[in-house]
Amino acid sequence: MFSKAPLNENEDVLGALSLVLYTLILIPLIKYVFIVLWANDDGEGGTFALYSLICRHAKVSLLPNQLPSDARISSFRLKVPSPELERSLKIKERLETSLTMKKMILILVLAGTSMVIADGVVTPAMSVISAVGGVKVRVAGIKQDQVVMISIAFLVILFSVQKYGTSKVGLAVGPALFIWFCSLGGIGIYNLIKYDSSVLRAFNPVHIYYFFKRNSTKAWYSLGGCVLCATGSEAMFADLCYFSVRSVQLTFVFLVLPCLLLGYLGQAAYLMDNHADTTQAFFSSIPSGAFWPVLIIANIAALIASRAMTTATFSCIKQSTALGCFPRLKIIHTSRKFMGQIYIPVINWFLLVVTLVLVCTISSINEIGNAYGIAELGVMMMTTILVTIVMLLIWQINIIIVLSFVVIFLGMELAFFSSVLWSVGDGSWIILVFAIVMFLIMYIWNYGSKLKYETEVRKKLSMDLMREVGCNLGTIRAPGIGLLYNELVKGVPAILGHFLTTLPAVHSMIIFVCIKYVPVPIVPQSERFLFRRVCPKSYHIFRCIARYGYKDARKENHQTFEQLLIESLEKFIRREAQERSLESDEDDDSDSEDESSSSRVLIAPNGSVYSLGIPLLAEYKDTSNPISEASTSGEVKLEPPTDPNMSDAEQSLEKELSFIRKAKESGVVYLLGHGDIRARKDSWFIKKLVINYFYAFLRKNCRRGIANLSVPHSHLIQVGMTYMV
Repeated sequence: MFSKAPLNENEDVLGALSLVLYTLILIPLIKYVFIVLWANDDGEGGTFALYSLICRHAKVSLLPNQLPSDARISSFRLKVPSPELERSLKIKERLETSLTMKKMILILVLAGTSMVIADGVVTPAMSVISAVGGVKVRVAGIKQDQVVMISIAFLVILFSVQKYGTSKVGLAVGPALFIWFCSLGGIGIYNLIKYDSSVLRAFNPVHIYYFFKRNSTKAWYSLGGCVLCATGSEAMFADLCYFSVRSVQLTFVFLVLPCLLLGYLGQAAYLMDNHADTTQAFFSSIPSGAFWPVLIIANIAALIASRAMTTATFSCIKQSTALGCFPRLKIIHTSRKFMGQIYIPVINWFLLVVTLVLVCTISSINEIGNAYGIAELGVMMMTTILVTIVMLLIWQINIIIVLSFVVIFLGMELAFFSSVLWSVGDGSWIILVFAIVMFLIMYIWNYGSKLKYETEVRKKLSMDLMREVGCNLGTIRAPGIGLLYNELVKGVPAILGHFLTTLPAVHSMIIFVCIKYVPVPIVPQSERFLFRRVCPKSYHIFRCIARYGYKDARKENHQTFEQLLIESLEKFIRREAQERSLESDEDDDSDSEDESSSSRVLIAPNGSVYSLGIPLLAEYKDTSNPISEASTSGEVKLEPPTDPNMSDAEQSLEKELSFIRKAKESGVVYLLGHGDIRARKDSWFIKKLVINYFYAFLRKNCRRGIANLSVPHSHLIQVGMTYMV
């Protein structure tokens, strides 16, 4: 702060201290601990958790793969806006009908996430280099270049141990963090007694007014330094998956905040008698006998703070990947007990490289601090706006409270942000450029994925064509089950037509498998699969939607996945047979109009029946030449012996279940279609550049879908298609 507004008299110390005290009380305590932490998504924090929460209550996602049945997942716990609150209903309607509003929310979320990733770069740089810099207080001969080299060594060690998981590392360094806060409080009390306890007057906010009155624009420039006392607030929210809200609140109120306040009060008391020592006030104010132990603890605490920010970055990237806004990457779950504890190797080493570049390029602590403020304030402002939407749409609280929240906190953050932006030319612009690059990567990926999905929806095969081809699909039906992976939740994917024209035979049973992430943290295993019969019964074609939350870990191998899928399919067929006498009701979850003869049954493996149309099996009439079911398997099928006491419906059910078991015994093959997109020749130059080069580069270098399936290559058939968009 005093690098922007020079310290001339004791009143300047009181004014700067008062700014710091009220910044700590207003932003980390009141905004984050008492308000923002409650806007979590079933224990998940961060900008994408807020986006997921909003997507659950209003259809604002730009990816058109939402289904009404998603809202029936038990973990949705959807609170529909009550009719009494017209404001919530109007906001919901406005968000759902306005494409501009949807894009604005997405841009806010992506901007906030890019700032979190930038924070993951600048936090280790700032924390480590400032902690190591304390050595210069006692070792006179050490230079800044040597401090940078020591910091680089610490950073390499920090990112190298990142893969061992929060639980293991926490057991080792958690007590050190407790000692660190106690040291802050103890040193603060020591300095208050030794130097000047009159700094307690800084709790009177009138000193802020005097500070600005004396220093005018210099005081405004110093706001960029003041905001550094509140950095880490967003990490506290983004890392919420590791802790409970109540534990964070109790720890912050009874340990962290009192120790921080005492620490800053002690530094101010020291500065009242030592105006010239503003650059290393903390380390200079430590009692001589405690200096080296405190320096060691300070460096350990800096490493812990850096680790907290990188784990927050991992969480945000995993959430954004699941919601279709970041290229797929290898994600390692570091804990069997806690689902949210993850490690992303590529991002870890990427952050290390950029952090080292930042430390080597900008060695000045003031410039790094300014970059820190830019990253932190950027995500703070995005969080404020998103929490405001949550207040209006979901919490449905009084408009006066909402307006007060926006005016106070967004106003403060804009004032801080204007201060740090004024100094962006001193080298901190690098972190702003980095955040913009990350934003463009996420936006291009989301844009390309949306175009690809919309194109696949338009290119899907019509049911009339399927009927003309017949239940043999115009080729030979070989024994076995073919799992055709695609992203469509409705219709027959065009990739099936590509398979039929490329291969001389297809399997006797085909299941379209769609791996879909829904905007909830976790989908219960019993509600994982949804089935629908796609064609008339003799075709033996089904759709399976495998739903996962963005916090779910897909750890099952292909044998386990196959077993769960077949068991769920058998339950679906049994339930379908039980419900064949029910009257069917139309539902929005049905396929398009040209698929009116297909079934619209969605049954969860736990037996739950969703309120969807369930047509009678008797209505399935193949308009093509009838072909016996024996021919669809490519072999003479031995039907189970019929019991004269069984009804026709029961015999039909047993025949179909027997058919499934025989197909399973013949083997399961994974049919993977790689759909690429290219911009049409008449497209704009920018679109060609984005789709043909940037998006194509990201798709080529991201983790392939096959890597997540753990399928042996002997069980794979892959076919590529290119769509012009």
